[in-house]
Amino acid sequence: MKKTVYALSVIAMAAVVASCGSNTKAPAEIVFEQGETVETKVANEGAPEYIRVDKPQVDLASVPVDKDGYYVLFDGTSLNGWRGYGKDNVPSRWTVEDGCIKFSGTGSGEGQTGEGGDLIFARKFKNFILELEWKVSKGGNSGIFYLAQEVKTVREDGSEKYEPIYISSPEYQVLDNANHPDALLGVDGNRQSASLYDMIPAKPQNQNPYGEWNKAKIMVYKGTVVHGQNDANVVEYHLWTDQWTQMLQASKFSQEKWPLAFELLNNCGGENHEGYFGLQDHGDDVWYRNIRIKVME
Repeated sequence: MKKTVYALSVIAMAAVVASCGSNTKAPAEIVFEQGETVETKVANEGAPEYIRVDKPQVDLASVPVDKDGYYVLFDGTSLNGWRGYGKDNVPSRWTVEDGCIKFSGTGSGEGQTGEGGDLIFARKFKNFILELEWKVSKGGNSGIFYLAQEVKTVREDGSEKYEPIYISSPEYQVLDNANHPDALLGVDGNRQSASLYDMIPAKPQNQNPYGEWNKAKIMVYKGTVVHGQNDANVVEYHLWTDQWTQMLQASKFSQEKWPLAFELLNNCGGENHEGYFGLQDHGDDVWYRNIRIKVME
């Protein structure tokens, strides 16, 4: 593996955050660490060369903490600490509505528009328990990403483009199982809600229907991953193992079908086994709330 590291720019960012209530200990603002945006060029045998982008991250010490020791990533009033994947700002289709993060759909599916795109909380996490609630519109589709990296490749004309977030990140599926055709695709329901998308079906499948709230829980600890849905554990698997590699080879992210995705996902989280948590723009209306994370050593 060959790496070339070069700095692009110095960024210092801060955003004001409103009080999160009596159960939180919130500083006056969520603060971004000062530092450089660094791009690392990575060449791998058998996979295309790519560029990993590392932007300054949220200073975790400035994030509110609730009474249970969870960092509050969304306080119900603002998107401070969040930004678009591959961007420095929040895309305009992501807004705050009635204490929720809402994505206003375009009906374009994965064909994202300039006002949209995936949303990430600008801090990488390694070992954690992530909890949140979600609901979708009728026929809605979205996803929850974790251990994601920001990755670019170079086109034939020399210009650079960001690759989709899901080629570096496992995905917890968010879907209206009853009305979206993706629920019927894949194998044994492995594209239904709370599934490890296209690899492991959520069982039992205990989703609440569209328009109703569902609880999501994702635990990542030293490679063991558990998906929870509505207070039941529904998926368990182990990253960075032969089992993980075999699952990738049997999916649409196989080495033969998508070499770069296979390379990134097989080593998801990168050298430090850490990455971003993100929410997917899949073109449909979706809402998220009560987003919090507990960091485990």
